[in-house]
Amino acid sequence: MRATLSSGVPSRNVLATQLPFRSPRLLFLNEVRPFGDAPSNHSMAGSTLLRFFRRGDREDKNKTEQAVERTRRTWFRRVTRVFQRSQIDDEMWDELEELLISADVGVTTSMKLLDGLRDRIRSQAISRPDEALQELKAEMADLLSPKDGARAMETDEPPLVLLMAGVNGAGKTTSIAKLANLYKNEGKSVLLGAGDTFRAAAVEQLQTWGERLEIDVVAHRQGADPGAVAFDSVQAAVSRNADVVIIDTAGRLHTRSNLMDELKKIRNVIARQGVARSLKVVLTMDATTGQNGLIQARAFTEAIDCDGVFLSKLDGTAKGGVVLAIADDLDLPVLFIGTGEQPEDIAVFDAENFVDGLFSTADAAND
Repeated sequence: MRATLSSGVPSRNVLATQLPFRSPRLLFLNEVRPFGDAPSNHSMAGSTLLRFFRRGDREDKNKTEQAVERTRRTWFRRVTRVFQRSQIDDEMWDELEELLISADVGVTTSMKLLDGLRDRIRSQAISRPDEALQELKAEMADLLSPKDGARAMETDEPPLVLLMAGVNGAGKTTSIAKLANLYKNEGKSVLLGAGDTFRAAAVEQLQTWGERLEIDVVAHRQGADPGAVAFDSVQAAVSRNADVVIIDTAGRLHTRSNLMDELKKIRNVIARQGVARSLKVVLTMDATTGQNGLIQARAFTEAIDCDGVFLSKLDGTAKGGVVLAIADDLDLPVLFIGTGEQPEDIAVFDAENFVDGLFSTADAAND
């Protein structure tokens, strides 16, 4: 088991018995090795820090296809059947519109997709419905591939600092564990920051994940200033030459301006430590909430600049069409998707993999 870097408030030299949890061994923050004492693999990091941020990886493709199975069976199998006709007619367009909206793509995004499809059909003089289906897939992939989206998580100045935001119940803490496990399996040194000091047992929950994954956690006691936790987490990452530090935050109610202001404060505390260029804000969204989740997400993006979305619980919903609405409405890249409950159940999002998964015929024989 790994040690937990833990400190009290305001003093860092707090006794282990004062903490609301136990760890096999505690390293206080003033015992962390000073910068430069440990061998650094930053020379391998740089622009390749996220070398796992690959496109078309077979494992990610398979996980994505499995995660969208319910959405495919419920809605997009029916979309495929719309194109199994002899000609492109008004009835086809009406059915497409109804199905896309029902799949939680949303009215605005559905209209955008259909307008783009009409333009493709006209410009290429397409008359066969099966060819039109291929163009719909291409239109979806284009929508899901925002400019610079593939570079959203890259940095040339380690440590990469991921500030995780989202409402309670979105699966944020579990998503942090999945990200940490993904980085660790790529050979990166990872540190976690237990910045959710508001929710009961949140610190213990993250520490449990840290022990399970053998990754250190920086923590204060419950009720501490989350800005202080963020500060100490970044300082510990710099001192240890860590590649990645992932910081949890309390679930923000998008209707509570004071809580959203606190999130801005945490971001500013981190940025002032000289890591502004390597700081990324990742918004965790629950795929099962569908279009309702977009309302919450807009409030976050209005309050704080977000760099992308971790879409959790995609495997547990038939509302996978919301991915298209997220990319269109929020103008944010979907970076990762949750494909199950275990730490390894994560896929790096790829637009073509996602669209192929929606229209896959692999399980058609079982329908």
